[in-house]
Amino acid sequence: MIKRFLLILSTAIAFSGLCYVGQVSATQYSPNFKDTEITEFVNIVGKNLKKTMIVDPQVRGKVNVRSYDLLSEDQYYQFFLNVLEVYGFSAVTMDNGIIKIIRNKDAKTAAIPVVGSKSSIIGDEMVTRVVEVKNVTVRELVPLLRQLSDQAGGGNVVNYDPANVIMLTGTASTVNRLVNIIERVDRAGDQAVQIIKLKYASAGEMVRIIEAMNKTATGKAGQPTFLIPTIVADDRSNSVIVSGEIKARERVANLVKRLDNELETSGNTRVYYLKYSKAEDLVKVLEGVSESIASEESAGQPKARSSSKREVSIDAHESTNALVITAQPDMLRSLEAVIRQLDVRRAQVLVEAIIVEVFESDGVSLGVQWYNEQGGFTQFTNGPASISQVAAGAKAAESIPGAYVPPVLSPSNGEVVQPGYNKESTNGDYSLLAKTLGTVSGMMFGIMKNDWGAIVQAVSADTNSNILATPSITTLDNEEAYFIVGQEVPIITGSATGDNNANPFQTVDRQEVGIKLRVTPQVNEGNAVQLIIEQEVSSVSGTTGVDISINKREIKTTVMADNGDTVILGGLIDEDVQESVQKVPLLGDIPIIGHLFKSTSNSTRKRNLMVFLRATIVRDAALMRDISENKYNYIRADQIRKHEEGLSLMSDENMPILPQWQDELTLPPSFKEYQDDIEAKKAAAEKQARELSEKLSTKDAQE
Repeated sequence: MIKRFLLILSTAIAFSGLCYVGQVSATQYSPNFKDTEITEFVNIVGKNLKKTMIVDPQVRGKVNVRSYDLLSEDQYYQFFLNVLEVYGFSAVTMDNGIIKIIRNKDAKTAAIPVVGSKSSIIGDEMVTRVVEVKNVTVRELVPLLRQLSDQAGGGNVVNYDPANVIMLTGTASTVNRLVNIIERVDRAGDQAVQIIKLKYASAGEMVRIIEAMNKTATGKAGQPTFLIPTIVADDRSNSVIVSGEIKARERVANLVKRLDNELETSGNTRVYYLKYSKAEDLVKVLEGVSESIASEESAGQPKARSSSKREVSIDAHESTNALVITAQPDMLRSLEAVIRQLDVRRAQVLVEAIIVEVFESDGVSLGVQWYNEQGGFTQFTNGPASISQVAAGAKAAESIPGAYVPPVLSPSNGEVVQPGYNKESTNGDYSLLAKTLGTVSGMMFGIMKNDWGAIVQAVSADTNSNILATPSITTLDNEEAYFIVGQEVPIITGSATGDNNANPFQTVDRQEVGIKLRVTPQVNEGNAVQLIIEQEVSSVSGTTGVDISINKREIKTTVMADNGDTVILGGLIDEDVQESVQKVPLLGDIPIIGHLFKSTSNSTRKRNLMVFLRATIVRDAALMRDISENKYNYIRADQIRKHEEGLSLMSDENMPILPQWQDELTLPPSFKEYQDDIEAKKAAAEKQARELSEKLSTKDAQE
């Protein structure tokens, strides 16, 4: 009995050790699990740690793990996290203390804590951390970090370029390791800056020589890019600024010191290739500077020494846009400093004028005209056709019916001088009536009873127009630019005839009519630009008794505009309201009936004309490329829209569409690439035919 009791007791103890954690003391645990369901494993740990844990239904599997050491409560919880991480799961602690057990790949989007550099979280607990990078580009660093992170599981590495930061998600141990790597790489990219002051040589020429050497070194295989320093010339202080690794900076500094030596000869000839300025324009400036320097030196020297004149020769070579200067070394350095400050990239200005004209016109006319055959009538100027004109046209349009004309007898003897005949009917003349009615606008109707007639004319006219023009022009600083879109209209300027009015001739001049824009910008040191503007909008309005008449709206002004801001150049707000009443005295004042003896005309006209201007300073090629690309894509998008809408009566297949914007020209493939492409297509076709043949053979064999 005792042996059987001991056997049962030992079996129960062994079984309980397979699926339970033995608690040795209040703060120490000895975990031991074998083929235990992971849900049961979570429940046991939660019970021991007295924490509420929720298991996701997708968390499944069995756990096999055992610890031969006694673990504290913190170690026991880290052991729990380690086991979950090994089996592909994570524990996410919520704000209310509840722990959710989910899959690793779902943990990156869960409410995991965002920690900083002072966080005490370690181990396999899921965290998110934002790291600021100061010296290297996150776009180049992130692909390397992703290779060290579990991207398929709970790890994630994302870069945000505008702030140059990296967002890391994963276990605390993995995130801390990645942060340590980022800090070391960020320190390695921290390159110092060294300023080298030159005494004799030119900073711009020195940088050109060193950059030419670096280009040659870059072409060598295996040359690291970080060993090539960044070199910039400061023409104002005649210094060379070097940034890079210490060895690269030392190599450049030694080379600069060896080249910065005084010229051995007292005279020298130098050739300066200009980048932006025009050589012919600088010759006069440099000649004036050299004369001023020579006069200052001669004023401070004794007469014996000042008698020897310093010869300076400055010439321009138009083909290469270069300056050839022959002078002594000190004079060369002075002139070179002037050239460096004048030969700079000049800013450009994009001027966009916006012309908006909104015109509204309404008019209403109503009038009644009376007529009597005996001669009494009322006639108002409420329309182009009067009742007298209509009556005259109607009278002229009446046809004369045919009749028998009796014979004419001689009064002396009664003989027939002219035999009788039937006179044919004669049609009336409708030209006068057609001309009168052709001038009628609106509605006109007439009535006639016995000897009385009346005509009622009514017309209502509405005119709305909205004109928008946006001329734009780009020009260099202090350079006048002219822009016109329109036509040349002939204007008669005079006429003359010869003797006896023979050989008459006229002199004709052509005047530009359309949208004109003339601008001269001046870019100031700040962020503003001064503009001398001549803006004109003209159009042909009609003909007069002498010649044609032209509508013209012109603005001449000088304004100061900030970069990118819109300013108003001028405008006109015009509103005209007119009311005209014509009536018969006394009769026209009778209520209601008085409208039969009255003609009323009302008209309103409102015109709003505004001219706006926006100036954009373009200081570099990147901004000019962006502006050009935006304008180009705008036109292309409008063409695509019209192509999608199609033409109602024509085929839209041949509608022109601009190609996509591209800075580089796409070259055709070389002969070798063409041959390789043909061979690849041929091999692919043979492979496909071979596979098809094998499938058919297998099918025949099976059948």
